[in-house]
Amino acid sequence: MNSIPILNDKKAFAAGFVQLVVWQVREPVPASAHRFKYRLVYVVDGERVVGYDNERGKGDHKHIRGQEYPYLFRDIPSLLDDFWQDVVEATR
Repeated sequence: MNSIPILNDKKAFAAGFVQLVVWQVREPVPASAHRFKYRLVYVVDGERVVGYDNERGKGDHKHIRGQEYPYLFRDIPSLLDDFWQDVVEATR
């Protein structure tokens, strides 16, 4: 699968770190309707606190403190905004 890197960033945030990875892909990842593959995560002490991804076969979803929820992908700016909103909420 050919892909074009859109975003690849890792930085310290609050008590942990955030990693943001987004690719544009030729064909939608199975169970997603768009041409992006992404993995966004906020990790503290080796544990995923918040994660967004579109794993093959599962489609768009997010993880918040060990629970998995569906996620409605609209576009990359909204994806990043939604992720950061959940990360900020998790740090409170």
